[in-house]
Amino acid sequence: MNILKKGTSFLGEVRAELEKVSWSTREEIMGSTVVVIVLTFLIAWFIFMMDYPLSQAVRFLYR
Repeated sequence: MNILKKGTSFLGEVRAELEKVSWSTREEIMGSTVVVIVLTFLIAWFIFMMDYPLSQAVRFLYR
């Protein structure tokens, strides 16, 4: 089997596997994106709310 036949066979198998994939709809992707953005802001806010008082306390202790 030469390199051209191997390449063609590989691409055919790739195509067959891609046809089996369950692709997300646009609405599912948009919903997931909103959830990720909101959770990112909530986690950033939580870390800030924990970090700021602790950093102020450390500054106070090291004056």
